[in-house]
Amino acid sequence: MPFAGHLHEERQLVADACRVAAARGLVDGILGHVSLRIGDDLMLVRCRSDGDRGVAFTESSDIRLVHFDGSAGAAGELDGYRVPNELPIHSECLRAKPQNQAVAHLHPPEVVAASLAGITIRPIYGAFDIPGAWMARAGVPVYERAVLIRDARLAREMVAAMGDHPVAICRGHGIVSAAETVQQAVLQAISVDQLARMSMRIVAAGGTPRDIDDADWDDLPDLGAKFNTDAAWKFEMAQLGS
Repeated sequence: MPFAGHLHEERQLVADACRVAAARGLVDGILGHVSLRIGDDLMLVRCRSDGDRGVAFTESSDIRLVHFDGSAGAAGELDGYRVPNELPIHSECLRAKPQNQAVAHLHPPEVVAASLAGITIRPIYGAFDIPGAWMARAGVPVYERAVLIRDARLAREMVAAMGDHPVAICRGHGIVSAAETVQQAVLQAISVDQLARMSMRIVAAGGTPRDIDDADWDDLPDLGAKFNTDAAWKFEMAQLGS
């Protein structure tokens, strides 16, 4: 391939992230994509070819280097491949915050259902998922439009709704998760999905989701990246059989 050996590890990481998202039920079929910033104006992003078999079957060869405007980042990069229609989601998230190095745009059904049901993602549990609880405590904003975010104007609207939060829900559409690493971007999405699933279970059982007690937060420490990210990602990869 034209890019053989070029950014191989980075391409494999993005491909693995797509497969993890699919294995976790955060995407279905061919919809959803993950990106990784490469320099100031380039990203590796999952692209689609005529032979696309779906996000669950993403390979490193599906991960292509493109400029933020969608043009090929190197000779041959887009031969037979098309960038995502919603590439502006990635471009504008990366432009908005230099610390954002990776973006995941996914379609978790439970998160979409919760948003349509008017269920707000809240810190309803603690030690069950400490990073997820802290993220929920800070709030998970909702971009109210269910549109295909295929231009910079709509993407900037979504980024504005996202504000300083790492994850935003696109009502009737999906989620956008941005982070310093690909692993964090996907793990954040998993946490939001778990919160939505638990909230839906509570409502289905006739209960009302409520925040944990304020007194509990002092005993929900940050266990560090080695546990929250590294160990968690090893599990996700083991689930894939990798």
